[in-house]
Amino acid sequence: MQNKFTKIGLISISDRASKGEYEDQGIPNLKSWLQKALSSPFETLEKIIPDERPLIESSLINFVDIELCDLILTTGGTGPALRDVTPEATLAIADREMPGFGEQMRQISLHFVPTAILSRQVAVVRKKTLIINLPGQPKSIAQTLEGLKNDQGEIMVHGIFAAVPYCIDLLNGPRIETHEDIVKTFRPKAKQ
Repeated sequence: MQNKFTKIGLISISDRASKGEYEDQGIPNLKSWLQKALSSPFETLEKIIPDERPLIESSLINFVDIELCDLILTTGGTGPALRDVTPEATLAIADREMPGFGEQMRQISLHFVPTAILSRQVAVVRKKTLIINLPGQPKSIAQTLEGLKNDQGEIMVHGIFAAVPYCIDLLNGPRIETHEDIVKTFRPKAKQ
């Protein structure tokens, strides 16, 4: 598995971006961050869809069951608005929930805005694929993935991506390596 490309699905969930009313920022920001953070080979599959639960569910199922993605990152549709149904769709297709990811994303965001408690991001496993709902704002995406650092570059609050490569390892996926100056992957000493 060492040299296998990691297949990463990127799904932006937005009514307006899917209609072309404005340019999607989620996928370009995710791709840019991945290119900066990952040192191991990867490829992406990308999709922009509206906030429609059946479409979100079928897109996630397709990326897992047919496209065989190792990791899926979604952006958008995780707030309390009536059209925000990404968490419900994600949980509906899941085999297992991974609650620590959502808890940590809210913890990071609370350092910036009190409304972080309104966020409903979840993470799940379907078959051998990790699926994470990220926030919709590009700046928030990078903050939740990388975590918070002080002026000397020391980690104050760990970002969620530090745990992603080891989670993929445990799911028998490809080995993901990162550039430590962006995000340092955590693996137990026996697995390093």
